[in-house]
Amino acid sequence: MQINVKQGQLQQESTELLVVNLFEGVTEPGGALKAVDNALSGLVTQLIAAGDVTGKLGSTHLLYTNGALPARRVLITGLGKEAEFSVSVARKAAAAAARRVRELGVSAYSTVVHGVGRGGLSVINAAEALAEGSLLGGYKFASYKRDGDDKSSPEISELTVLEADAAKLDDVRAGVTVGQAVGENANWARDQVNEPANYLTPRELARRVREQAERVGLQVQVLDEAEMAELGAGSFLGIARGSDEEGQFIVLEHYPKDVDPASLPTIVFVGKAITFDTGGISLKPGENMWKMKDDMGGGAATAGALLAAARLNLPVHAVGLIPATENMPGGDAIKPSDVVTAINGKTMEIISTDAEGRQVMADALCYAQRYNPDAVLDIATLTGAIGIALGPDLAGLFCDDDDLRGRLLAASEFMGEPMWPMPVWKPYRRLIDTDVADMKNTGGRYGGAITAAIFLREFAGEQPWAHLDIASTAYQEANDAFSVRGGTGFGMRTLFELLRGYAAQ
Repeated sequence: MQINVKQGQLQQESTELLVVNLFEGVTEPGGALKAVDNALSGLVTQLIAAGDVTGKLGSTHLLYTNGALPARRVLITGLGKEAEFSVSVARKAAAAAARRVRELGVSAYSTVVHGVGRGGLSVINAAEALAEGSLLGGYKFASYKRDGDDKSSPEISELTVLEADAAKLDDVRAGVTVGQAVGENANWARDQVNEPANYLTPRELARRVREQAERVGLQVQVLDEAEMAELGAGSFLGIARGSDEEGQFIVLEHYPKDVDPASLPTIVFVGKAITFDTGGISLKPGENMWKMKDDMGGGAATAGALLAAARLNLPVHAVGLIPATENMPGGDAIKPSDVVTAINGKTMEIISTDAEGRQVMADALCYAQRYNPDAVLDIATLTGAIGIALGPDLAGLFCDDDDLRGRLLAASEFMGEPMWPMPVWKPYRRLIDTDVADMKNTGGRYGGAITAAIFLREFAGEQPWAHLDIASTAYQEANDAFSVRGGTGFGMRTLFELLRGYAAQ
């Protein structure tokens, strides 16, 4: 989507469709909507009084101007209750509008920035939310149907952002630049999650990441299985050996050109990328196994965050580590009761081969220590237990450092990717004790998300560390007012915002 910033009055904007906004509970339109109401001889006021236009968040209402304005149609997007308004709400309102625009078959439209007036947002934040939300809401996966995309819902090719005040144009452009970089990379991450696993193999994921990285000057290295064996990555290779597809360990690194990375904060992300998870020998039930193509959601989010950081040249040293493999029940697949050794020398007894994510991430967390990081964060579709605990909307945040936890919660709130703090309950370390090795790879059903986090902590080093379990948030089961069914890219935007916070310090 091309996004243009233009100085102009909406009363003079010739466009197929113009987006304006309304707060819930407002009885008399103001701002841009008031100008529309005046042009339409008070029609908007009448619709509000009749209860046909409510301003509820997620609602949209379409009006035809019949020549009263140069815009052929006007779409009113709801901003929700004024007391609850935020950057996240502004993003959702823009997403709802874009989703409706695409449903209408409109390929180019114009909009005002939402929330700068009575919403109280800064121009930069509001413009960023507008661009990002419009991209997220206008997203649709390019399927493999022979007829291509649904002809009634074509891709939105162009968005024009209107701003009447010339003094605000630079801030609008600055916000749009960031929002576009974040939104486009979030959608790229969603594309990878939505890809069929026979198309997105570990090597193909590595190729796609390399292709995107080279476009923005992001350093990339891909280690194959032989190179991982030289590192002693027995935990990762134990999973990879069950598949005919070779595992790949993708290493991304960003820091501004001509800057010594040692002078910058170093943040390492580890993203799980099991491109398909059968469960291995501990085979999953057949029902809904098809969804296991989303088991690389953490890797996609990690890559997306690093791509956005490089594109915007954030002054931070950011590293992304993506262990990519399939988990298959091949003839050489790892078996329950086997013992493997990670890069740091720790041994683990395999109780379930369906606890593969923590195994590939264990070696990646060990590898992270070579960067002497200021903080390490891993992100993974790790446990079904987190969905039982928190439901489909919340990711689980496990963190034993107050500063890092606070940064993550602030970033997630700003980006509208909700997460909930979970305990790293040290007494549960006993649940992964075993007589055979240093630990076993699962602590059983009860407290499963917690024991998985405790397992990962064994490999994460001494610096501040956090673990995001996104198993229930990486894939959206149904359409809603703001998005479509499929991969969500959850975590990508929060990881970017975390990097932006470190870059600003």
